[in-house]
Amino acid sequence: MNTEDQDCGQAPDQSSSELELSAADRWIRARLNATTATVTEAIEGYRFDLAAQAIYDFTWNEFCDWYLELSKPVLTGTSASDAAKRGTRRTLVETLEALLRLAHPIMPFITEEIWQKVAPLAGAQGETIMLAPYPVADAGADDPEAVAEIEWVQQVILGVRRIKGEMNIAPGKPLPVLVANASEQDKTWLAVARPYLDFLARIESVTLLDDESSAPESAIALVGNMKLLIPMAGLIDKDAELKRLDKEIGRLTDEIARIGQKLANPSFVDKAPAAVVDKERARLVEQSTAIGNLQAQREKIAAL
Repeated sequence: MNTEDQDCGQAPDQSSSELELSAADRWIRARLNATTATVTEAIEGYRFDLAAQAIYDFTWNEFCDWYLELSKPVLTGTSASDAAKRGTRRTLVETLEALLRLAHPIMPFITEEIWQKVAPLAGAQGETIMLAPYPVADAGADDPEAVAEIEWVQQVILGVRRIKGEMNIAPGKPLPVLVANASEQDKTWLAVARPYLDFLARIESVTLLDDESSAPESAIALVGNMKLLIPMAGLIDKDAELKRLDKEIGRLTDEIARIGQKLANPSFVDKAPAAVVDKERARLVEQSTAIGNLQAQREKIAAL
């Protein structure tokens, strides 16, 4: 619908300057490359079940569930440039074409049927997918910056959606969001990722708080150390919000106990690599901080 009879950036005389890849475009390309490596390793080890699972997970959870949605603000929005739209269209068709080649040994007939329609859009040559080269992973295709940004975007979107769901707020209702304890990186991503957040989380506005104590009573979601606060005036169901906070506090309490038990085990501390042990200790500190924030929030709600 968004690529047929459209400029997908495949013209032979087109320069790279006429293509602009968004963070989501770069993310899905990096994830496709990682999936290709996983599938190749599984097939070489005769673990066709793991190969099929990796293809399914990428197709459903990343390409369809996230990337198709993340592409919509670019393709349908008025602020995106022609180069950005062209870059997203190109990423859409090239990712799907490569994905079809990746899945072909497992589901040959339907991939052939779809490939015949997608290949011309993606600039792929040949009469049949059966003779097309199998995808090869490229270590240089990793893009940790784009992956980190989109993972952050996903956490923000899921945090807002979770609050809406648990407070019985219509998913499409735009809400103001207050942001506390944002790092410089958080602030940068908040600025550049607004099209994704506005479209997928239905955020009405974003306000950075210098002093969290000045915020009205709000529902809270955590994205690392950053706090997303949605003012509850006219929205909050006090009992439901207390129940939600109790559930999240319970989950974190169980997680802290699990990590503490692992760190108390001499076999783990002595035998595990130092980096692994340090990571678990850092997670323990992070989860302890998070549970403290949630408990403080619970006290505020209970006092309403």
